[in-house]
Amino acid sequence: MNDTSETPKLVLIGRDGGRLWGRTTGERLRLLFARNGVGEVLSEDESANAAGPVIVVRADAVLDPPLVAALVSRPGMILIADDGTTPVAAHAPAGEVIAALESIRTGHPVPPLQALRPADLGVNFWKKLRKRETPYAMILHEDNRAEVEWRSFMGTYKGATDLVTKRVWPRPAFYVTRWLADTFVTPNMVTTLSAVFVVLAFWLFLQGHYGGGLVCAWFMTFLDTVDGKLARTTLKTSTWGDIFDHGIDLIHPPFWYVAWGLGLERAGHPLNDTVWWWTIGIIVAGYVLQRVIEGMAIGWLGLEIHIWRRIDTFFREITARRNPNLVILTVFTLFGRPDLGLVAVAVWSGICLLLHVVQIAQAFAERRRSGGLVSWMTRGEGA
Repeated sequence: MNDTSETPKLVLIGRDGGRLWGRTTGERLRLLFARNGVGEVLSEDESANAAGPVIVVRADAVLDPPLVAALVSRPGMILIADDGTTPVAAHAPAGEVIAALESIRTGHPVPPLQALRPADLGVNFWKKLRKRETPYAMILHEDNRAEVEWRSFMGTYKGATDLVTKRVWPRPAFYVTRWLADTFVTPNMVTTLSAVFVVLAFWLFLQGHYGGGLVCAWFMTFLDTVDGKLARTTLKTSTWGDIFDHGIDLIHPPFWYVAWGLGLERAGHPLNDTVWWWTIGIIVAGYVLQRVIEGMAIGWLGLEIHIWRRIDTFFREITARRNPNLVILTVFTLFGRPDLGLVAVAVWSGICLLLHVVQIAQAFAERRRSGGLVSWMTRGEGA
């Protein structure tokens, strides 16, 4: 049995593949492995005489972060690229380093190391990003740069999210993120700009200037996509950035709805007091209680409710959260009825709250029946 107690050292072989998302492939690999506890880097000559375990990687390889963690935890394996034949990395225990070096240099797996593809490693379910996806292992060169950029960008997306983020923003966000990656702009700078648009949208809604407010609101939602993608593609994620981004996302929507309601009289579309209070009350209560229910699922059931069943993941695309609600408000405003738009958001919020109550009730019933919830994503695409 191999001794896995000693921390492996990293060896990069061959030529660097060039820059990708603001860093060279070699820089990306060093940073990714350092984050997984493999901080010491050896030269090829030094690795041949290494007494302990070594992880050998092609310097032009582009690896999805879950594969890096899998490599570190599984000595005795060779990772095969997405092409199905080319070894891109190997974790060699002491005594098998020469075999690992030969495998990567020649492009052919060498026994006794076990050749495994990304799909063989059991890391297809990404709980943090709420998706099921086979991680990528690619080799970067000029002929496939566009393909590698797009695949690595889309790899940063969450699987369970709203329809605008999932189906409208990817392509424009890709171009903006690619442009920003080689500049001085950081993800937190983008988040700060999105916060400015949050305030501008609030003020414009409050004044009844719904056209300008919606423009600012949609810019904010776009930047809310870009900041996260920029952080993940450039490997500049941080605890503060996560708190900053998600804090803004969590807090601002109810203020927008209240400002929208207060601006209706200035815009010439007042609601009577009773309808106004019911509308705002349902929207705010629906928003808060839906988030409470989602928190209950995570805290008490151990699973994000929107990745439990396939229908729950679909429901996340259209449920009454900021972006789907903005679609409703935009459509009604284009037809000159921002008042009815707010009422429509209230109706949809009420419906979605009831559906969330049904969801959580079914989830607790399932836990009593089977002992726990299992995401459909862990069971495969056909689940």
